[in-house]
Amino acid sequence: MNAKSLTQTKHKHEQLGLSDTEVVDMYRYMLLARKFDELNLLLQRAGKINFHVSGIGQEATQVAAAFALDRERDYFLPYYRDYGFVLSVGMTVRELMLSAFAKAEDPNSGGRQMPGHFGSKRLRIVTGSSPVTTQVPHAVGVALAAKMKGEDIVSFVTFGEGSSNQGDFHEGLNFAGVQKLPVIFMCENNQYAISVPVSKQLGGRVYDRAKGYGFPGVEVDGNDALEVYRVVKEARERAIRGEGPTLIESVMYRLSPHTTSDNDLAYRTKEEVDENWKKDGIPKLKSYLIQCDLWDEAKDEELNKELTKHVKEAIDSADKAPFPKPEDTLLHVYADSEGEGQ
Repeated sequence: MNAKSLTQTKHKHEQLGLSDTEVVDMYRYMLLARKFDELNLLLQRAGKINFHVSGIGQEATQVAAAFALDRERDYFLPYYRDYGFVLSVGMTVRELMLSAFAKAEDPNSGGRQMPGHFGSKRLRIVTGSSPVTTQVPHAVGVALAAKMKGEDIVSFVTFGEGSSNQGDFHEGLNFAGVQKLPVIFMCENNQYAISVPVSKQLGGRVYDRAKGYGFPGVEVDGNDALEVYRVVKEARERAIRGEGPTLIESVMYRLSPHTTSDNDLAYRTKEEVDENWKKDGIPKLKSYLIQCDLWDEAKDEELNKELTKHVKEAIDSADKAPFPKPEDTLLHVYADSEGEGQ
């Protein structure tokens, strides 16, 4: 690589409109999401929490996408692995831990829903539900409302490649294409829908499906945070200009089991998983920052200690927080005389 091309590579984030501080913050959030995830896996194995859905291997895509959006105004419909995304748009580690521990203060559901079902009116995170892909038509509805109101915002929705085979996906994309709505569909293609590999669930490529609905589809390396940022930023700019939706297929690999109830080695080999660890997006961005003279091993060691301490403090706080009262089961289910349960 000559000196000129090296310089261009070192400053790619600047070419994309990211400051030095922002690109370092992206790395911080990616590492924070990884720490949160790893410690939740330990908590579940120790019997401290009941269940965990891991997002290990998908942090680069999630954080980069969040940074490419307007985190003060856009609406978000993340799916259940999107810890890096929701942390980047403003959820705290303590809030996520309160959900993991099913405590009363859990802002997502008051401790009533499974972890990974995010919702925050404050952060414009639209509440998710357990059936996969239902968030896609919801995102289209949000985008329709934005268009009707003349607001220059977008709705952003994520899902796995298995979801792209569901009716909700196709109906949502078709309506968005007809109406030219400001919505970004992002498929986090992690190669497995539970135990079914992508080779047995897709006859083609997810992003190609956009052609049938009259708008662009884009494939991107989901382990390359800067490329994901570029693609999502361009999709948002298209939407704001009134040019309609974009379908993005971000290709990565699910490095952990489907959930803590899953034995992933029953359907894939350890060698396959180990090979894909070499493509992990977190060390990839770390190497880029070091190349840009924005980072070094001493800073990295310090950050790892800081984030581990931060997550452990959130665990301790959530563990000590009160559980919901039994009678709270009926809240927001039945109407009462004062309308509190509506």
